[in-house]
Amino acid sequence: MEALFNELQAALAEAYPDKATTVSLQAKADELAAYYTSDEWKADFRADELGLLPKDLPRGVLSEDGIYNLLENEK
Repeated sequence: MEALFNELQAALAEAYPDKATTVSLQAKADELAAYYTSDEWKADFRADELGLLPKDLPRGVLSEDGIYNLLENEK
């Protein structure tokens, strides 16, 4: 999910994506939104809070504001 999060961030920085890219981005945003509202995300977030995840693991997708803002900007 972290890779998906990063990919969407980079793609949204493009000014005028083509139609195929837009359709692909929407599907990926839908997948990321489903994860963000799932019990899996909550469990991952809690594991991070408890220090159970590796220290060098990227955490953009576990940032509440980061993922929320990304999904809002995608709309």
